[in-house]
Amino acid sequence: MLTERSTRVVAAVKLHRQAARRRSRLFLVEGANLVEAASRRGLIREVFVTEAAALRYVDVSAIHDASVHLVTERAAKALSDTVTPAGLVAVCELPSPPLQDVLLSAPRLVAVGVEIGEPGNAGTLIRVADAMGADAVVFAGHSVDPYNGKCLRASAGSIFAVPVVVAPEADAAVAALQAAGLRVLATTVDGELSLDDADLTAPTAWLFGAEAHGLSAQLAERADNRVTIPMSGSAQSLNVAAAAAICLYQSARAQRAGSGD
Repeated sequence: MLTERSTRVVAAVKLHRQAARRRSRLFLVEGANLVEAASRRGLIREVFVTEAAALRYVDVSAIHDASVHLVTERAAKALSDTVTPAGLVAVCELPSPPLQDVLLSAPRLVAVGVEIGEPGNAGTLIRVADAMGADAVVFAGHSVDPYNGKCLRASAGSIFAVPVVVAPEADAAVAALQAAGLRVLATTVDGELSLDDADLTAPTAWLFGAEAHGLSAQLAERADNRVTIPMSGSAQSLNVAAAAAICLYQSARAQRAGSGD
């Protein structure tokens, strides 16, 4: 007979599947760093921790408004999606806000990943956007779920520091960004504008394409400009995380200079 605790573990394990996360509006985070970051946002509903992890990590009883369950190493392994389970997993409320809510705050810098399939790149994009002071990250089209385990770990907690929007319709997302007064710039290998020559002082949304084939020609044409990163070496392209780091840094630098900071 299943106990209440084991029933809760079974329910939490189902959150490894995207369909379950979408249906329940819940997701899992694992490890002390991500659990602490989620706790600071007040997103944690319940915590599962082994006896060893409870001694090794933070005082989980200090997490407000969350039920704490002591579990076996076997249960911790089922809750984990890593090779070496941390023994500390939390069930969190999904914070993904609608794009229109984010746009109401008049953002000045937005990173948009389009059809991003690799969760490590998606998480790194979030981390880069957070580091550069972006106001939001949007995953448009059929992009990876930003709340899967690999993406969460790659974000290094930044997913809890910057709003992350899921927008299945890329064309509609671009139109909404433009209607909100953002200049939409598409990164392409053959853009009409070099990054060196782009005026980046205005509120800007950057479009970054998928790893394998970049942005579609149709979506790139919807942007206000198509921008190329000048490269003097033999590499012909960059992955999404590297391109985002360069473009967002340039935008953040230009906006600081424009504001006199």
